[in-house]
Amino acid sequence: MRKILAASIAASLCAVVGGAQAATTATTFGVSATVLTNCTVSATALNFGNYTPGAGALSVNTPISVRCTRGTPFKVALNSGTTAGGTITQRLMTNGTDTLQYNLYTSAAFATEFGDGTTGATVPGTGNGLGNPVAVTVYGNLPDSPANQNAPTGAYSDLINVTVTY
Repeated sequence: MRKILAASIAASLCAVVGGAQAATTATTFGVSATVLTNCTVSATALNFGNYTPGAGALSVNTPISVRCTRGTPFKVALNSGTTAGGTITQRLMTNGTDTLQYNLYTSAAFATEFGDGTTGATVPGTGNGLGNPVAVTVYGNLPDSPANQNAPTGAYSDLINVTVTY
């Protein structure tokens, strides 16, 4: 009888426990972020190397690396340099009080000066994402002009500011 009673109690407990159901409730929440436009820029020095007066003009190029959020339109501008007397249409390198003429262009044809948008042209582009830089090439020309042919020997330099507007 004890076995029957124990079995009945066990069955009753299983029915009560098995029949009990846990209650649940649920909700949702939104997740969002706004990607803001952002750009960074870096540049490599433009080095004409050794200039021998009377031996011809020197032409070189260098990249500017623009990294912008994907789809962000931008414009690259260059100033006239930091040498006193330099302009967009006639940039100057200096060695003390002496100068050496050069210029920067938007293409290898040397037809359009790379400028600030007021004088000379800017170069437009569209960002590919910060991990995928857009290369903007600067084409430099150091003419074998009479002024450059009369420049004293020495190391000449200038500093160009690159501005990216986006």
